[in-house]
Amino acid sequence: MDVLFAPFEVSFVQRAMWGGLLVSCICALAGTWVVVRGMAFLGDAMAHGMLPGVAVASLLGGNLLLGAAGSAVAMALGITALQRNPRFTADTGIGLVFVGMLAAGVIIVSRSQSFAVDVTGFLFGDVLAIRDQDLGYLAAALAIAAVVTVLGHRAFVALAFDTRTAHTLGLRPRWAQVALLGLLTLAIVASFHIVGTLLVFGLLIAPPAAAMFWAARIPVIMLLAALFGGFATVAGLLVSWHAGTAAGATIVAIAVAVFFASAAASWLRDRIRISGSAMSTLAVLVTVLPLVGCGSGTGNSTDSEETPHGYVAGAEETDAPQTRLVLADAEGAIRVVDLTDEHVTDAGRVAGVTGIRGDARFAYLRSGEGVRVIDGGAWTVDHGDHMHYYRAAIREVGTVRRSGLFAVHSDPAVTAVVTDSSTLLLDRTDLDSGRITERGAIGDGLAVPYAEHLAVMTKGGRAEIRDRDGNVSAPLPEACPSPRGSAVTRRGLVFGCADGALVVTVSDQQFNAVKIAYPRQIPDSERAVEFAHRPGSTTLVAKAGELGVWVLDIRARTWRLVPTGPVIATNTAGEGSVLLTLTRDGVLHGHDISTGAQTAQVQLLAPVPDGAPPPVIQIDTGRAYVNDAVAHVVHEIDYRDKLRRARTFTLDIAPVHMVETGR
Repeated sequence: MDVLFAPFEVSFVQRAMWGGLLVSCICALAGTWVVVRGMAFLGDAMAHGMLPGVAVASLLGGNLLLGAAGSAVAMALGITALQRNPRFTADTGIGLVFVGMLAAGVIIVSRSQSFAVDVTGFLFGDVLAIRDQDLGYLAAALAIAAVVTVLGHRAFVALAFDTRTAHTLGLRPRWAQVALLGLLTLAIVASFHIVGTLLVFGLLIAPPAAAMFWAARIPVIMLLAALFGGFATVAGLLVSWHAGTAAGATIVAIAVAVFFASAAASWLRDRIRISGSAMSTLAVLVTVLPLVGCGSGTGNSTDSEETPHGYVAGAEETDAPQTRLVLADAEGAIRVVDLTDEHVTDAGRVAGVTGIRGDARFAYLRSGEGVRVIDGGAWTVDHGDHMHYYRAAIREVGTVRRSGLFAVHSDPAVTAVVTDSSTLLLDRTDLDSGRITERGAIGDGLAVPYAEHLAVMTKGGRAEIRDRDGNVSAPLPEACPSPRGSAVTRRGLVFGCADGALVVTVSDQQFNAVKIAYPRQIPDSERAVEFAHRPGSTTLVAKAGELGVWVLDIRARTWRLVPTGPVIATNTAGEGSVLLTLTRDGVLHGHDISTGAQTAQVQLLAPVPDGAPPPVIQIDTGRAYVNDAVAHVVHEIDYRDKLRRARTFTLDIAPVHMVETGR
C-alpha cells in the first residue's frame, strides 16, 4: 500500500491534492453549465485568450491574476457584443475574439526580451508548486462559485433550455448570461496560474461530460463531476509520482480517460439493462473509495513518517529546484534574488566585500573581517536516482575569522573553507542549523571532502586521503605540483596542478588518482587555476591566460584549448552544450564546445574597464546568469536559444559579486 500512500506523505504533493480537489469542485460548478449549454468552445477560448493580459501584467511587474482577469473580461465583452449582431453566429464571434487575443499575446511575448512567464507554465501550470495561500484563494473562489450557482440556478436552467420561457418567468436571461460568463471567468482565472489553462479546461469539460452518462438532474451532475475530477486529481498525482510524468497533464489525461470509460460503461449498461440508479451508485463508489483510502492512508502514516533525506528543521520540501542568486556590492550590501518568484531579499551588510564563493546552500563572502556565511535558503539533495528540493528562510549565519577565501566544498558532514593559509573544516550539520562550529584545520595543503574522507593536496604536491580528523588513510600515487583550483564532478574530484589536472576517484572504497597532463608544457600564466562548470557536469572550463579557454573533459581525460583570446569570464553547461565566454568589451560569446567555433554573440554589458572587478557567469541546467554592476542588473540568458536574454533582474545595488545557490 506504500505505492498508494507514500507520495501523499510529502507536503507539496498534499497541497497539490487539495488544490486539485478545490479546482475540481469549482470546475464542476461552472463546467456543468458549459457542457449542458454546449459552450465548450467558449470555455476553451476564455482559457487561452488570457495570454495578453498575463503578458502585459508580467512585463509591467503587476499581478498576473489581475492581468488574466482583465483579458477574460475583455473577451467576455467582445464576445457578447459580437453575438448581438445578427450577421454573425455565436461561434464566429467567439473564434474572432479568441484568435485576436491569442495573437496579441504571442506578439507581446515575441517582442519582449525579458518575458518572465514561461508559456509552457501558462498552458500546463505547476500543480506541484501550489502554496498554502493559493489554497486559500481557491477556497474563496469555490465559496463565491457556490453562491452564484445556488442563486442563479433557476435562471441558468431556464436559459439553458428556452430563452423565451426565461423572459416569461421574469428571470432576465441577459443578466443570467452575464452571471454565467462571470462564473466561467471565475473558474478559469482562479485556477490558471496554479494549474495552467490546459488543466482548467480539461477539468471544466471532461468530468461534467462523464457525469452526464449517469445523471440527468443538474445538482447530481455537479456532484458526480466533482467526484470524477477529484478521482482524476488523486490518480494523476499517483501516476505522475511513480512514472515521472508532468502532473497537470497526467491529471487531464485521466479525466479524459474517465469520460471514455463512462461512455463505454454507459453503452454496456444499455446493452445488459442494468438500472441507471445501480450504475450511478457503482460509479460513485468506484470514484470515492480511492479518495477515502488516500486520505486515511496519509493521515495514518503521519506518526511513522521518516524524516526526508536532506531535511533540516524549518525547511519546506518542494517539487523543483529553488535556485537563488546571492549578490553583494563593493560596500557590502547583500541581496538574494529568488529565481522562481523574482523576489529580492535584503540579507544584511558586510563591510568591504572582496569576493564570494558558494556551495549547494550557502554563500561565503570574503571581507577584511573574515568570511561571512549567508544562508541562501534553498538547496538540492542528490540521491542519484532522485532528488529532494528544499527551501527555508534566508539568514545570516555568522563569520569565520580567517583571512582570504579561494574555494568552498561541502558534503553532508563537512564544509571545507579554503583560505590563503589553510583549509578550515566546519561541521555541516551545525551549519545547516545556523551555527558555525570549527572541526579543525588542514594547515599544510588544499583539502576537499570526498567520499566521506578528505582528499588533500599538500603544498609540496603530495596527494593523500585523510579521515575527517586529518589522519592519513592512504597516499595517492600521483603527485600534484603547485596545486591550485579544485572541482567536484560526478566522475571524480579534480585538482589543478602545474602539469595538468589530477582526478581522484573511488571504487569499492578504494581511492585512485589519474593525471590528465596538458598537451604541452605551459607557463604558469596560462595554466588553469579556477574551474567553472554546471553542477553534475563532467566537462570543466578555465581561463588560459591571454590565449583563451581550457576545456577539460573528465570522461575523455583530455585538455583542449579554445583560442578565443583573453576573456574575463567563462562557463559551460557541459558536453554537448555551449561554451560561454565574456570579453572585456562586454560581448557574451557562445562557442561549440567540441570545435570551439563561435555560434552566437550578443552585446550584453558596457565595456569593463581595466582593474574593475570582472563579471561572472553562473550556469545551471536551463539558464546562465551574468551580473552587470554598472547597470545594477543581472541578466538571465537562455544559452540554448542563441544567447537570448530571457529575464533581467533590476537591483538597488551594484552587483559586483554573485554566486548561485540551491542547485
